[in-house]
Amino acid sequence: MSIESRGRGYGPPVENITHTIGNTPLVRISEKLAPAGRTIYAKCEFFNPLSSVKDRLALAIIENAEKNGTLKPGQTVVEATSGNTGVAVAMVCAQRGYPCIITMAETFSIERRTIMRQLGAKVIITPKEGKGTGMVEKARELAEKHGWFLCHQFESDANWKFHYETTGPEILNDLEKIHQSPDYFVTGWGSGGTFTGAAKYLKENSPHTKIVLAEPETANLVRSGMKTVRHEDGTPMISHPAFRGHPIQGWAPDFIPLVLEKGL
Repeated sequence: MSIESRGRGYGPPVENITHTIGNTPLVRISEKLAPAGRTIYAKCEFFNPLSSVKDRLALAIIENAEKNGTLKPGQTVVEATSGNTGVAVAMVCAQRGYPCIITMAETFSIERRTIMRQLGAKVIITPKEGKGTGMVEKARELAEKHGWFLCHQFESDANWKFHYETTGPEILNDLEKIHQSPDYFVTGWGSGGTFTGAAKYLKENSPHTKIVLAEPETANLVRSGMKTVRHEDGTPMISHPAFRGHPIQGWAPDFIPLVLEKGL
């Protein structure tokens, strides 16, 4: 916000909280922090209403399911998450009136469980031995048993397509306003949606932009070259052999998501 625009207000009141998802700002990193001679912009996804990029994913999957009829009014929504996706799904479900069930490995933060429960979700904790694969399998099992709608964040094309339609264009449109384009686009991966969708848009519309995908040093799943063994629906069957535990929650589960694999 420029000094001149302070106090003008956001604009007309929005219809509901999901209308505030996306159009997050690019913020230039201070020259006191950036390497000399480098201009770095951060895409500030914490400006989304529940403070993460996963708000986009949750909205995309729920809206898509409503449109194609796979999610019925009042149907229970279930999803596996390390935290941020669960928070986002719980928010969208609360806004739209869907009961929400979240499966989450016990190694992930208690604070995120608390937020999901405050948003009305029921959180089911899975054993740490099962890692991310275990919580995904539990969500899959519950959906099949009860006829619940499974979000399939790691497999759904709605995930990456939303980033193709929003995140990628936002980056180029904002930089075009200052007559620039990105030399590099750097991202990590969790479900793979940001990488697959935004990178696809950038490569099609800014061919000189180089795409850099980062993953934890102890969990070089993509770098290993080994694929994830999957069920027919694309969910992981077993833990990836290259996975080792790491402290970055939300990044690099113990399998390569199908959404990510499609973008590699």
